[in-house]
Order: sequence, then C-alpha cells, then structure tokens
Amino acid sequence: MSTAQIAFLKGHGTENDFVIVPDPDNTVDLPASAVARLCDRRAGIGGDGLLHVVRSAAHPDARHMADTAEWFMDYRNADGSVAEMCGNGVRVFARYLQRAGLAGDGGLAVATRGGVKRVRLSGDGDVTVSMGRAALLDEGVRVTVDGRAWDARNVSMGNPHAVAFVDDLAHAGDLRSVPRFSPESVYPDGVNIEFVVDRGPRHVAMRVHERGSGETRSCGTGACAVAVAAARRDGADPALTGEPVTYTVDLPGGTLVITEHPDGAVEMTGPAVIVAEGVADMDRIETMAG
Repeated sequence: MSTAQIAFLKGHGTENDFVIVPDPDNTVDLPASAVARLCDRRAGIGGDGLLHVVRSAAHPDARHMADTAEWFMDYRNADGSVAEMCGNGVRVFARYLQRAGLAGDGGLAVATRGGVKRVRLSGDGDVTVSMGRAALLDEGVRVTVDGRAWDARNVSMGNPHAVAFVDDLAHAGDLRSVPRFSPESVYPDGVNIEFVVDRGPRHVAMRVHERGSGETRSCGTGACAVAVAAARRDGADPALTGEPVTYTVDLPGGTLVITEHPDGAVEMTGPAVIVAEGVADMDRIETMAG
C-alpha cells in the first residue's frame, strides 16, 4: 500500500461516528490537515472524529501507560485538533480491537490522553467504559444563545464541559457555531457545551456542541458530565449516600446509561458498531478538498 493510501474503518456509537485508522507501529503520518480531510463529509470519508489505533509503546504520548494498556486511542477532533478523550470513541475503539482479534469478550484497558480507561465488551452489542471520576469545578460560566442565557455547571471528565439546563432543546439554536460563554478565561482551550432538558425521574435528554466538531449526534463524556451535573442538581451524591446513581441520557443518535458509583467512578454503557472498511486515497481526497 502506498503512503498516499490509508486503510480505514468506519464506526459509530449512538451515531457519533469516527474514521478508524489502524496503525499499530505509529508509522502513518496524520497531520491535522490529513485528519480534517478524512473527516470531511463531502470530500473525505466523513466523521465526527478520528480514532488512530496505536500500540501504547509506539506513541510518545502513551509510552508511560504501556505497562497497563497495550493500545492507545490517539483521538483527533474532526478539525484535526488533538483531544484528551472521547467516550463514544472509546467504545468504538474497543469494538474495533475485538473485530480485529486484538481483544476478546470481557475486559480490556485502553490508554487515552485522559488516562487509562477500563472497558467491558458484552455479547449483546453494548460496551461499558469506566470513564474515571467527574470533577465539578467551582468556577462556572454563563452560556448565551439567541438572547437567552443560562448558568452552566463546569464539569471535567478529563476534557471540559459546560452543562446548561434549559426548558426546550430548541433553545440551543443550530449549534453549528460555538455558543457564546463568559468569562472566556474559564475555558482557554475551548469547551464542550451541553444543553439539557428533563424527560422523567433520572432521565434527561441533551444536545451538544463538541469542541472542534460542532453539533454531534452524541457525546459520551458529555453524557457523563450531564448525568453527574443532573444528580447534584437533584440532590443525589453517591459519595454521601453510599448508593450508586444511574441516569438515562437520550441523545439525537441514541441512548446512553450513565452510573456514578460511591467511589466517584463513572460508568457509561451504550452500543458500538463497525459499519465499513476500505482504503482512502489521500491524493484524491486532497485534490477534491482543494
């Protein structure tokens, strides 16, 4: 295969879709411009992001995790920028490893820039990821869309989130551009912004503008941030009660189930599907994109 050709797969988790590039030895050159072209929905393969599949020992950002996790999810946003974590992406990443015979049913560890994530693959198509602990930060922001404004909860899931509870998801606007937030100094590197409505007891629905990608059909870390923010709003804190709290989170692309445990660990369960594979001709993609 020439250097102008890149083997890829396409997968999604609750319709948050990804280009998957297997590259165990970290030999494929993937500058931001190439990632953006591959993720382009008209001139490329199309995706909300790219999952670069690399052995941890072969990547400088993950070598320190190689003893714990053999595989590193080198995640990129659709614009080519590097991101710390992607919850839906981890599930699709694990499903690829299973399909490729690199992981079996049961548990495995995946290295990410947000730390090592523990994943369980089940036989029913669902994948559960231990997402680590949520950090609810004191410094909040105010989010504004089309003249409406809401105070948003500042939640970190290894990447930044601003969670705003609204009366109607339509109030989020088209979400093609970044919603305004202030003060901007709270998120100097940008933020994922979630708009949330209630659907029932411990059941919410959300839309999200993902940093570097725009509105997506689903966001795993966002769903986790939303569930934790909703629990605190509702007066539920597993660390105080000793009882886990579970929220169902509806997204445009499907449903995720989020559980926060008394030790602070947050687990996310949802589907992950590989739908296609092929070879991308980067010369042609570059010509069409140009």
